Amino acid sequence: MIRIIQSLLLIVLATAAQTQTAPSVSEIAAYDGLFSAANENDVETILRLADAEADLDARDQAGRTPAHVAAFASNEAALRALSETGADMNALENRVYDVLTIAAVADDPEMVSLAMGLGNRPDLITSVYDGTALIAAAHLGHAEVVRRLIAGGAPLDHVNNLGWTALMEAVVLGDGGPDHVATVRALVEAGADITIPDRDGVTPLQHAEARGYQEIAAIIRAA
Repeated sequence: MIRIIQSLLLIVLATAAQTQTAPSVSEIAAYDGLFSAANENDVETILRLADAEADLDARDQAGRTPAHVAAFASNEAALRALSETGADMNALENRVYDVLTIAAVADDPEMVSLAMGLGNRPDLITSVYDGTALIAAAHLGHAEVVRRLIAGGAPLDHVNNLGWTALMEAVVLGDGGPDHVATVRALVEAGADITIPDRDGVTPLQHAEARGYQEIAAIIRAA
C-alpha cells in the first residue's frame, strides 16, 4: 500500500507541476532588442543587432534567451536567424528547459525538426525531472514529435529522476487514447526497452494492463 501511495504521489507531482512558463503579456510588453525581435519574428532586427554585437544569449528575468522566446512564440525564422548568428541552441532557462523541449511540449513538430537541424541536442537533460524532450513529448502523447525526436537520435531509454522512461511516461501519465497509443507504438517500433520497470518494479506492460489500456498492452506484448 505504501508503494502504491508513493507512486500516486509521483504521478500527481509530475502532472501538477508548472514545468514551463512562456513569457507573460507584461514581460512581452517590456521586451526590447533581441527579445522583442525574437517574439515578433523580426529577422531584419535580429541580424542588425547581431552585427552590432548584441548579446545573443542575454537572459530575461526567467532565464530565457531570445532563442527560448522565439521557440515559445513558434517563430521559426527568428530562431534560424539567432542560430545562424551564433546563439546557443542548447541554453537552458531557469526551469531547465531548452528550445527543443519547449517545442516538444508545444506539440510543434516543425520547430522540433528545425531546432535539431540547428544543433539543439536531442540527448540534452532538461527539466527539474532530469528528463529529455522525448520523455516530455511521450508524456503528452505528441506522437509526431516523438517520431521526429526518435529520427533525430533522441535516447529511447533515458530514465528520469522519477524513475520513468519515455515509454513508462506514455503509459503512466497517458490516457490510453489514440495519441498515446501512437506514441507507444512509435517508441516500441524504434526499439525502446519494454522491460525497464519503475522504482517499484512494475513494467510498462503491467501498468497498461492495470489501467485497462488494451491496445497499448497489445503493442508492448507484441514486442
